[in-house]
Amino acid sequence: MKPIKAIKDPEAFQLLGDETRRKIVFLLRVKEMTVSQIAAELNITPQAVYHHIKKLQKADMVEVAREERIDHLIESYYRATAETFFCSVGKTPRSRELAEDQVRTVLNALKRLGFNLEFDENQISQLINVGSKLDEYKCSEKFEDAIADLNDVDFLTKQTVQEYAEIVSMSDKEFSRQQELKKKFRDLLISLVKK
Repeated sequence: MKPIKAIKDPEAFQLLGDETRRKIVFLLRVKEMTVSQIAAELNITPQAVYHHIKKLQKADMVEVAREERIDHLIESYYRATAETFFCSVGKTPRSRELAEDQVRTVLNALKRLGFNLEFDENQISQLINVGSKLDEYKCSEKFEDAIADLNDVDFLTKQTVQEYAEIVSMSDKEFSRQQELKKKFRDLLISLVKK
């Protein structure tokens, strides 16, 4: 199971809109389970669970972890493919709008934490532009599978391993450029704080 997995297919997003499917994914993040076990836990029919499992498998959110032979039957145990799913729409005309909504939500959350922020659409746009340049320095896909295979390491430690791997794999020039962008991003955020 990977620590984090990006879901980019809009149809997969819709799958997570269903409460039963979200519950199934939640259960399968915790432990491997059979269709019968999931059905008993959620108090629904095995046929309904199987239907949801097949859709989640097609979207690569659930996979067969192992199979056991019980008499003449083969029982499949399922698990989630990641501990956390990150929904990403990629670079589409709508992705800019979604990024703006996310930044607006984050800034409003900071206000609720007590930061006295004032911002406009231009400042939101600047934060997105600098943030997307910073994202170019992430190389998580390069190490994603290897980090996921570190079975003796917990989720939070895997995130730290990923951060360290990104830093170590950068050239001095890339690291300096990333630090410049972080400073620019910080300066933009600080400019939103009103005294």
